[in-house]
Amino acid sequence: MEKRTGKRSGSGDPKARLEAVADAFEAGDMEAALAQVEGLLSDAPELPEALHYRAAVLAELGRLEDAGRAYGQALKAAPEDLEILLGAADCLVCQAGEDREAVEEGLSLCARGKRLAERADDVEMLYEFLLLEGMGHNQMGECEQALVSLDAALGHMPRSKEARLERGIALFELCRFEVARAEFEAVLKDAGDEAWAHHYLGLMAERRGDLKEAKRRFDKAQSLVPEDFPPPVELGEAEFDRAVEDAVKALPRHAKQYLDNVTIAVEDIPSEEDLVGQSPPLSPCILGVFRGTPVGERSVTNAYDHLTASIVLYQKNLERFAKTREELIEQIGITVMHEVGHLMGLDEDDLWQRGLD
Repeated sequence: MEKRTGKRSGSGDPKARLEAVADAFEAGDMEAALAQVEGLLSDAPELPEALHYRAAVLAELGRLEDAGRAYGQALKAAPEDLEILLGAADCLVCQAGEDREAVEEGLSLCARGKRLAERADDVEMLYEFLLLEGMGHNQMGECEQALVSLDAALGHMPRSKEARLERGIALFELCRFEVARAEFEAVLKDAGDEAWAHHYLGLMAERRGDLKEAKRRFDKAQSLVPEDFPPPVELGEAEFDRAVEDAVKALPRHAKQYLDNVTIAVEDIPSEEDLVGQSPPLSPCILGVFRGTPVGERSVTNAYDHLTASIVLYQKNLERFAKTREELIEQIGITVMHEVGHLMGLDEDDLWQRGLD
């Protein structure tokens, strides 16, 4: 949020009290900011700026449910305030983790914000909503839609590092690797310390088999933002295979019955053939894949349907996904169950509803 300015005129002046909230917010003292804004709202419960600060502070404190309710109150008080709309959308898109419903709600706020920004001829805010919309579509796996939003954002702010980085991510997810590589390298020309650009260049170097370059890029990303890029949790081949075997043994009985004549294998990373065999392509960061025809779609007369089913787990992707050995073992089990779900004929929405996405 931008710091509000104004003449201080005593402890009872809302502008002066907002200044105090802003000072605490910008200093990173969120507890103090929350206490001050709560005090202000006790005297001026409908003040939009205070409601906005309260929501933003709660989001910074990680109290996302409370932040969501607070943003709802702020939008009720000022439904066309672009700053509040953007803050609410950002909370839903960028801080809600894997909550698809929250991201969808954030995208609806972006659409509303874009309309209002266009009406107000506010190019800067229009750019912000387009960028956030692109990020939301990327999170939803809707990368073609993300490119439309991001290209529009770049039309307003051609040198935006954030939009170019997000555009590179969309291209990577769509398996357009050479174009994505050029985008990330362009980002690094202007911002050599952009950790995510180094990370994605490392992923593409790994795919090309250039392991020295991949390690250099991964190490650079880790040195820049160690909390986002911890060293991967690595298991030896035998230990990883045992974890897969244990995951299969732990499957429910009704799921195990579908595994007759199904091969379960482990590979380092997915091949391009596996990724582009569907439209849109699968993410290069997928943890596993089911190859073959789901049980319910098999033809009685087509022997091919019964002989080619396999489940593949991608060890490097799984090791990068997990932050601890325990989390890796757990995720191996979830991934096996996810792919068995595809074998059984469940789609991604079905798996998401069962917590197996």
